[in-house]
Amino acid sequence: MTLFHRKKEQPSDVKYEGNVIWRMLSYARPYAKTMAFCLLLVLAVTVLELYRPVLIGDAIDQYITGDFEPGELVNERFMGVLTAAVKYLGVLLALFFCNRIQYLLLQKTGQKIIYEIRNELFTHVESLSMRFFDLTPVGKIVTRITNDVEALNELYSNILVKLFRNVIKIIGLAVVMLLLNVQMALYSFVMVPFVVVLTVTFKNISRKAYQLTKTRVTALNTFLSENISGMKVIQIFNREREKYREFSDRSEELYQANYREMMVFAIFRPTIVLTSVVAMVIVIAGGSYGVLEGTLSIGTMYIFLQYIKTFFEPIQDLAEQLSTLQSAVASAEKIFTLLDEKPLLHDRLDPVVLPKIKGRIEFDHVWFAYDGEDFILKDVSFTIEPGQKVAFVGATGAGKSSILNLIGRYYEIQRGEIRIDGVNIRDLTRDQIRGAIGQVQQDVFIFTGDINSNIRLRNDEISDEAIRQASVRVNADRFIKKLPDGYKERVSERGATFSAGQRQLLSFARTLAFDPSILILDEATANIDTETEQWIQEALKTLMTGRTTIMVAHRLSTIQHADQIIVMHKGRIRESGTHQELLEQDGIYKKLYQLQLA
Repeated sequence: MTLFHRKKEQPSDVKYEGNVIWRMLSYARPYAKTMAFCLLLVLAVTVLELYRPVLIGDAIDQYITGDFEPGELVNERFMGVLTAAVKYLGVLLALFFCNRIQYLLLQKTGQKIIYEIRNELFTHVESLSMRFFDLTPVGKIVTRITNDVEALNELYSNILVKLFRNVIKIIGLAVVMLLLNVQMALYSFVMVPFVVVLTVTFKNISRKAYQLTKTRVTALNTFLSENISGMKVIQIFNREREKYREFSDRSEELYQANYREMMVFAIFRPTIVLTSVVAMVIVIAGGSYGVLEGTLSIGTMYIFLQYIKTFFEPIQDLAEQLSTLQSAVASAEKIFTLLDEKPLLHDRLDPVVLPKIKGRIEFDHVWFAYDGEDFILKDVSFTIEPGQKVAFVGATGAGKSSILNLIGRYYEIQRGEIRIDGVNIRDLTRDQIRGAIGQVQQDVFIFTGDINSNIRLRNDEISDEAIRQASVRVNADRFIKKLPDGYKERVSERGATFSAGQRQLLSFARTLAFDPSILILDEATANIDTETEQWIQEALKTLMTGRTTIMVAHRLSTIQHADQIIVMHKGRIRESGTHQELLEQDGIYKKLYQLQLA
């Protein structure tokens, strides 16, 4: 089995195998002390909330409805009520400060964890091999780093502590009610079995609703990413209505998923409220009978009425939090699956470090396939000496661009060996190889920012003067200096305000600013007008000096000056030589040349 022989499923669709909860909690481990302090605050809050009804109930029994001696003053009773009121105010203030501190600590900790996960995820995505991006839609990756990561925020900032709080609150309420009056407690618990069944049912249904919603969100994001990027093609072929219908269908699917999720909550919440009302009716009926018989005080009746109001709230919250937890787990599974995606390329632990790459490139019986045994390159061998200018020509699919990708080690070969300066590229780090290569592609990607940032690419070692010199040498300065803000001119996404030729010149300046030893031109002049091409050709004569230059071009007129031209056909080298030598061979190259002349 070859390195690239794998199933045709997208990596992020693979089912995650592992303990998701434990792995999620591992991100909170560095903040264990903060989380423990928050749990202590939760315990304090729970105790204070349980104490509030007791405080009022005792005040009712002692100072309002109790049996008083004839000589006992009204003022003394009033002072007792006032003391209880002050204590109650103190409890409320303590609750406020405990809740406030807990909220701030949890939110800050949750944001830190999410920040770390998001950075880890993006760093990992950057490390993945090009094959991963060949198989995975951009919209799906964006969803993982944005929507799915954000879904974990609620988990770390609220859910874990609230789950603990509600469990403690339910247990605390049950224990206190049993200690106060067993019979009244049993009245309160009559509806609990029904609530348990309802909660379990809700948990299972809501989990499926959450999963369906997340799947539909991912599908919609993937559709938007692809179609917005290709909007020009959509408009050229006048397919706006058709694409709108397709978008409307996907949007309808997401709407139905959200509606289903909403309906689940719309049924569960009112049912829990109705259950709590029924339980309260039972408590009022049983408690009233006890008060009339004299076996139950009014204060105790009040305590139970307050407890029954709050007894079903944590149960409802617990069910909803478990559903949110399941949603977070579903997102975490997708995130961890992406994090566990292994790069197909690895650097050696003890790599060879060359003082400077001179640019000698050797392909020694190289076989390469993107998938399985469907080889794109078949037994390819050639040598490019430092400073040589070599061009690859051939029909589409002949393997020309694949050779360029292999030189930069963006993919791994199955057989043979590729050497740079006599060293197998597997023994060199990818950073060292790619740092020595400057590549200009046919499809230029311009980032949002300004001219300077697009040429520098956040490399602070490249000065503004170096940027200007590189631009002058490729004639990009001719149009940059005419811009209102010059090199600080703002650039929109993908450089939409520039012509194809201007974008290509910026790409060329970007490459030269990094001063590579090896220069790769992949159809670099294919989309450029005649005037701009002449500017680049003028610069190339000087820029190629002292650099190994590798060119791929369909227009043979642009590569006639090459030291060697290699003709590819169906993954194999069929001819090689200079322009004149290949014309004399009367082979594939001559036919291509004559076709272009015609």
